[in-house]
Amino acid sequence: MALRYILEAWEEAVYDGLDPDAVATAAIFAALSDMIAVYGEEPVAQMCARLPERIRHGEFTVMKTKQ
Repeated sequence: MALRYILEAWEEAVYDGLDPDAVATAAIFAALSDMIAVYGEEPVAQMCARLPERIRHGEFTVMKTKQ
């Protein structure tokens, strides 16, 4: 449900003319700053250090592309 809210806000922002890269940057900043406020910088940095592997394994890929 939370992801649905975020995606709807994202679509609305792009529809209103915001650049998708700017929306992405703002979303990442908002997420990380909120997580840092709750968990602190080091735990969030450790989580982010694992992101490249998770990305490469397709964890964040919504639509699979054929190559």
